[in-house]
Amino acid sequence: MAEDNKARKLVANNKKAYHDYFIEEKYEAGIELFGTEVKSIRQGKCSIKEAWISIDKGEAFIMGMNVSPYEKGNIFNKDPLRVKRLLLHKAEIRKLEQQKQVQGYTLVPLEVYFKNGKVKVEVGLAKGKKLYDKRADMAKKDQQREALRDYKVSLR
Repeated sequence: MAEDNKARKLVANNKKAYHDYFIEEKYEAGIELFGTEVKSIRQGKCSIKEAWISIDKGEAFIMGMNVSPYEKGNIFNKDPLRVKRLLLHKAEIRKLEQQKQVQGYTLVPLEVYFKNGKVKVEVGLAKGKKLYDKRADMAKKDQQREALRDYKVSLR
């Protein structure tokens, strides 16, 4: 397990997804990219804040993922917001499609990272939070932060 963490280099994460959704399951998928896009991601110029995942005709696609054009690139630079195909097994795609049919479920990208030199995306099967769920989570975090602060003060 420790070896996996060393070989994994985080490029972008989607903290907003954890705020807006309950993450039920996580899947790892590759992305179909061009060379200049990989170079740009290697420099950390990637954003998945507004991204979502759709399944169409048995294939999974990531929409709204922004990969800034590579600075030293040329005519081979692609559109930053182009639709990118996700590389998943057919069985995984079918399973995700069936679960997405259930009311309230969606697919969101959680992280983009390098694993053994390959760009990977962590896909989350998520259920939307209501406003009161978000408030409860924020209250819980505030309580934990306050308890930790009190604990640190008592140690001095």
